[in-house]
Amino acid sequence: MDIFQYILPVFSPDVLLVIALGTLGGIIIGALPGLTATMGVALLVPITFGMDPVKGLNMLIGIYVGGIYGGCISSILIKTPGTPASAATVLDGYPMAMKGEAGKALGMATIASAIGGLFSAVVLATLAPQLAAMALRFGPAEYFSLALFGLTIIASLSGDIVKGTIAGMLGVLLSCVGADPISGAARYTFGYTGFAAGFSFTPALIGLFAISEIFIQLESIFEDRVSKVSVAGIWPSWTEMRESAGTLLRGSIIGTIIGIVPGVGSGTASWISYNESRRASKTPEKYGTGHMPGVAATESANNAVCGGALVPLLALGIPGDVVTAVLMGGLMIHGLAPGPLLFQEHPGVVVGLFTGNFIANIFMFIFGMAGITYFAKILLVPKKILTISIALFCFIGSYAINLNVFDLYTMLGFGLLGYGMQKFGFSQAALCIALILGPMAEANLRLGLLNVDNDLIRFCASPITLLFLALTPLSLAWPILQERRAKKKAAVAKTL
Repeated sequence: MDIFQYILPVFSPDVLLVIALGTLGGIIIGALPGLTATMGVALLVPITFGMDPVKGLNMLIGIYVGGIYGGCISSILIKTPGTPASAATVLDGYPMAMKGEAGKALGMATIASAIGGLFSAVVLATLAPQLAAMALRFGPAEYFSLALFGLTIIASLSGDIVKGTIAGMLGVLLSCVGADPISGAARYTFGYTGFAAGFSFTPALIGLFAISEIFIQLESIFEDRVSKVSVAGIWPSWTEMRESAGTLLRGSIIGTIIGIVPGVGSGTASWISYNESRRASKTPEKYGTGHMPGVAATESANNAVCGGALVPLLALGIPGDVVTAVLMGGLMIHGLAPGPLLFQEHPGVVVGLFTGNFIANIFMFIFGMAGITYFAKILLVPKKILTISIALFCFIGSYAINLNVFDLYTMLGFGLLGYGMQKFGFSQAALCIALILGPMAEANLRLGLLNVDNDLIRFCASPITLLFLALTPLSLAWPILQERRAKKKAAVAKTL
């Protein structure tokens, strides 16, 4: 296979323009507090319907990469994370801004994001094809055990184990609405024909993440945004770069690995990277006071998740995080099923996405360094105008996919559900990914048991199946053990 025949089309002017616009739009979305990369991708998935798959999907990847980076702008300037992925950046970014070094903080955040993103892009291009080749040997039993393992990771890494488990189970329940995957019998439709095919995936995602956030923003829609922001001197010194070199590499590796693990995400990666950077530092007391390596640690990790999260999505059909779960909807719109067969049946799309991921990170660096001063002005957009515009895009995007009014009801229903989940501290990410993994687990479990005449021993005979089934209880037990250990440490600290 001549790989260059798939790479060269990505460098055509129209594809480059779309990637550039997606990345720029993602930065703008990420910089606005309350908006996220997930929301940006969910809103624009329907727009890609009429595009070539490589062009449309690369635009979504551009939004993803730009959106994760863009959150650092408001984190550093006004101590308000633009996205959850940049929450840890506040710890050292905002103190740097208070010391008059906002430009340097933003410059380091941009450099770190580019390094982390490009590192994970290399891993994506090298690891995903190997993983897909191995996955071709997967049967129903292997896919069931993999989906079950993914569900337990989501539940256990949602902050609150009980609430994460409840959210995951609710997602599985909602995924059962519609036709039975084996018999075709209608389930949980309550006599409504609109439920016959289940919930439309993209409107559900738009509702869960975008509409729910609109409801949250409506509570403070008349509050004034910041009135003035300014930055200067964006390039870190060579001494500061040398000081941060080890942190940048460590954060890139941590972010890529965490991105590959299904259901974790950029926010977790940035906090872990920050903690490891501080623990490895010779001057840990400087962290939290406006320390350059602290910014490098969080931003290299959260952008490295982008490429890492695409590995399980493309190779196994399992999203690495909630944004890639929405990207999965973009693949489905174009009639592409993520998984190992994608590499065999559509090599041009796969190579095009690998290449587009590289290009998006380069555009992110160029736009970031050139536009830091201008992006800061995004924070001045009136909240009323912003909220109304997003709501309009939500309705247009959800209806345009199938031209079905029922999709609008789906969007609003999931919007109310997402709003309630945010209010009571339940994980929307757990529910979202459970909507994907639930049908995968059910269909493969039932099909696999049919193939072996309901013999559980034969069903679990594969080494790969046994491996994932063994990891499943461990993934549930690990956070419980960690929580108990933390409580013991707190009790000991109180007695001292």
